[in-house]
Amino acid sequence: MNPLKDWLRREYAQWLTSGAQLLLLFIGIRLNSRSGWLYCLAVIALFSIMAWLSALYRLRSIRNTPVSKIASAAQGYVDVIGHGQPYCDLPLLSQLRRRPCLWCRFTVEKRVDNDWKTVDSGETFDSFILRDDSGECVIDPEHAEIITGHYDQWCEDNQRFTEWKLLENDLLHVIGQFRTRGGNSTEFNLHEEMGALLAEWKRDMPTLLARFDLNQDGELDLNEWSLVRQAARREVERMMREAKAQPDIHTISQPPNGQFYLISNLTQQRLSRRYLLWAWGHLVIFFGSLGGFGWVLQHFHP
Repeated sequence: MNPLKDWLRREYAQWLTSGAQLLLLFIGIRLNSRSGWLYCLAVIALFSIMAWLSALYRLRSIRNTPVSKIASAAQGYVDVIGHGQPYCDLPLLSQLRRRPCLWCRFTVEKRVDNDWKTVDSGETFDSFILRDDSGECVIDPEHAEIITGHYDQWCEDNQRFTEWKLLENDLLHVIGQFRTRGGNSTEFNLHEEMGALLAEWKRDMPTLLARFDLNQDGELDLNEWSLVRQAARREVERMMREAKAQPDIHTISQPPNGQFYLISNLTQQRLSRRYLLWAWGHLVIFFGSLGGFGWVLQHFHP
């Protein structure tokens, strides 16, 4: 993934509410010149329109992707809702509080000259289970935009610790790429599988000769090669039967075409309202910055 896109995705909420536009406004006030104001207002307008488009895209993804049951979800981009469960018996522990969780992000900051400087941060990428009344699927949180209501912050010894978590039994809203593997969903090409198996066998010719060189002449003739192919076919058919007998495994992960990938313990209504407010807020700021251009042109002469 592009590093800039990855940063914007992970820091999306902070980026929208970080006060960057207020900082630019303060710079414009300090410069108090025609060119300074125009540059600051142009950057504010650019940030606002980018943030508006981003929030609008997320809002449409939430509203326009129908909710599916896990057992009947179509392969592809889906929206599912269920309760989060650990992937295995040994629970994941949050990085700072060391408490059981499904996912965790943390930052450690140190006060330097009346400001907070980040000295450590991190995020877990362990998979977990999402379960609804029809079945369950494995959630891969890597590259997801994760919004959680579980937020914890405290200060100790001139340091500030912040932790975000998803917890067991949280009702999770997930939008991402749904795939089913194993069982009846497993696709086999008999000839390709036989070719791959024969190529593997040929790399160990002494064992192959010991099994199929019936006349002990150190080579495999046409009849013996026919026996090799028959044995490979039987082996591949056995593997196919075993694979199809395995239960289906459903997974949700990052969409391959860069579509919005969301995991949140907020309701669909709260998420929609959140992105709608962000969209309107940045649209107001955008038009406000355009109005500021007129004010600057009237009050500052070249």
